[in-house]
Amino acid sequence: MTRDRRTESSRPIDARMLRALAHPLRMRMIDLLQADGPATATGLGKRVGESSGTTSWHLRLLAEAGLVEEDTERGNKRERWWRSAQKATRMRAADFIDDPDLAAPLESFLRAVVEQRYQAEAQFLSELPQWVEQWRDKAVFGDARLSLTPEEAGAMSDEIDEVINRYRRDARPGDHNVIAHWSAFPWQARPEEPGTSKSE
Repeated sequence: MTRDRRTESSRPIDARMLRALAHPLRMRMIDLLQADGPATATGLGKRVGESSGTTSWHLRLLAEAGLVEEDTERGNKRERWWRSAQKATRMRAADFIDDPDLAAPLESFLRAVVEQRYQAEAQFLSELPQWVEQWRDKAVFGDARLSLTPEEAGAMSDEIDEVINRYRRDARPGDHNVIAHWSAFPWQARPEEPGTSKSE
């Protein structure tokens, strides 16, 4: 029996997938298929502002990498529907960071991830009036600056993943689609040293 990959919560990204995903438009299309369900090249084109020919070409590249697949339960010979081959993807930069051939695709992928996060949060803000009644004190944009070892940061992220997984379930009436963003990364402090600034 063929295993239905879409029942998996996520799949690890390999080098072939990384190369296919290293394009902002393809990242956007995958995001739409995972969030909104199956779509045609024409429908995706309307949502991303591209022609159906362009989205069709990108869908074929994603299919070759095993990231999307044709939804044979929909459409007909003239209308092809596509779906994500998994509910989500996950990656570890450490798996690719030492490969010079993957340096550019890795950077493109990670920058696209950051851009998608920004776009999702910006869209929420632009739609705030329609959410404010129910989500007035529920939607959160927060950050914390901590002093941690790499091991502590990894353990903290694992614990947060466990909490998120406790809330995973099938959709129920009254649910809203919710995006939970989480990241943990180091930053370089640059404090002003005494005597380095001139008096004004």
